[in-house]
Amino acid sequence: MGPHLESCAQLRGPSTGRTGKDWSESRALPPRKMPKKGGKVADVAKEAQCKRPKLDTAGSPSVLSFESPDSLFRSLISPVDEEVFFREYWEQKPLLVQRNDVLVAAYYQSLFQLPQLKELCSQGLYYGRDVNVCRCVNGKKKVLNKEGRVNYVQLKKDFDQKKATIQFHQPQRFKEELWKIQEKLECYFGSLVGSNVYITPQGSQGLPPHYDDVEVFILQLEGEKHWRLYKPTVPLAREYNVEPEDRIGSPTHEFILKPGDLLYFPRGTIHQADTPHGISYSTHVTISTYQNNSWGDFLLDAIPGLVFDTAKEDVALRTSIPRQLLMQVSTADCTKKLSSLLRRLADRLENSRELRSSDMKKDFIMHRLPPFSGRDSDPLTPGGKLPKIDSKIRLQFRDHAVITVEPDQENADEIRREMVYVYHSLKNRRETHMMGTEDDTASEDGLAQTHGLRFPLSYLEALRQIWSSSAVDVKELKLTSDEEKENLALSLWTECLIEVL
Repeated sequence: MGPHLESCAQLRGPSTGRTGKDWSESRALPPRKMPKKGGKVADVAKEAQCKRPKLDTAGSPSVLSFESPDSLFRSLISPVDEEVFFREYWEQKPLLVQRNDVLVAAYYQSLFQLPQLKELCSQGLYYGRDVNVCRCVNGKKKVLNKEGRVNYVQLKKDFDQKKATIQFHQPQRFKEELWKIQEKLECYFGSLVGSNVYITPQGSQGLPPHYDDVEVFILQLEGEKHWRLYKPTVPLAREYNVEPEDRIGSPTHEFILKPGDLLYFPRGTIHQADTPHGISYSTHVTISTYQNNSWGDFLLDAIPGLVFDTAKEDVALRTSIPRQLLMQVSTADCTKKLSSLLRRLADRLENSRELRSSDMKKDFIMHRLPPFSGRDSDPLTPGGKLPKIDSKIRLQFRDHAVITVEPDQENADEIRREMVYVYHSLKNRRETHMMGTEDDTASEDGLAQTHGLRFPLSYLEALRQIWSSSAVDVKELKLTSDEEKENLALSLWTECLIEVL
């Protein structure tokens, strides 16, 4: 999914290689750098009402609450109830929250304004990477990007004279309040959350009707935007696609977004939007999530581990495939056998308490935002007392760390033992969030950085103990020796994952 205008923030889904930067290009993510060992063991106004099915609307919200990921999301969709949202709207139908609230409008406007582009351009923005310029002409997308660095005078000229839409990629890299919002949303959804700002002059449209592969939340910041939504041709679509006008029929919903309004629609919803005449320009930010985060994606991630584990105990999975099977054009004769083996896998899964999923976890943690800490704060460093055997410890940044069990990644040429890996996003760089793995986002050896620790499998229960407790005594950790207990606590403390009470 390349960056495109109007309503699709760019995401990179697990193990897909999507960088969220180019118009239509996908790139493979390079191999990950291994974590270090742990410790020593280491409505169109009133004159244009909504058409056909009425788009559900709601009134004024409270101020955004950043106390927790849950409170942030509840305040974002307020006054719609969270349970109602997921029961009636999520992945099902659009929701329009119209607010005639000057305080909310002022807050939304503070998230991004057109004049801020001038200062950002002076800091060094580049076409394609940071900014796209586009206009819908006769039902087709016309790209007006220049080469290299963005010159604000030229950008404003294209905006004023050519009526081009400006798409600014991933503004959370520069705007602290968007960082604050999106970091909490990534914790809430457990999925990457990207954003794009779209600025469209009056009487203009950025893109023809299209649908996206992300769940979309639109926040109207400046001016007004005229929206038309259509019934999906591909419900819960897995890719971006342009749809011709003669195929999509009449809009199911039509309305105008004003400052402080919020719009949600599921992936696959066909949409187009333009700035009405008489409105100098419109600015909105699209916050998007859940790209490549379906049950199908999870199965693709989890099935290999399930097959590997089952084959160790079930001889049926270790018997040979028929001779010359790989050379046959048709493998229809094997479907019955494969169906039988899949049933055996399903039986094992039903009787198992766990399903291994590591790649989706790692990709999420490796590419997500770090915890919000403000513009001028220093990188996280260990603080407070060192953990000892008689210390009581507590997990920090629970939403920013995951535990996985995988084959030892440092002994690829040997019989690979299973190890426990703790991955975290505390040292991720906000400046490169959702921007791929180019030279400026790679470590010295050219590999994408993964932060975390690795431990022997015997440490798994002790780690689960820490993750599931509000606090735990180091001496009560489920390990055989005091040295191992202290080493585990010290390793986690060094990575800022625990604090000593």
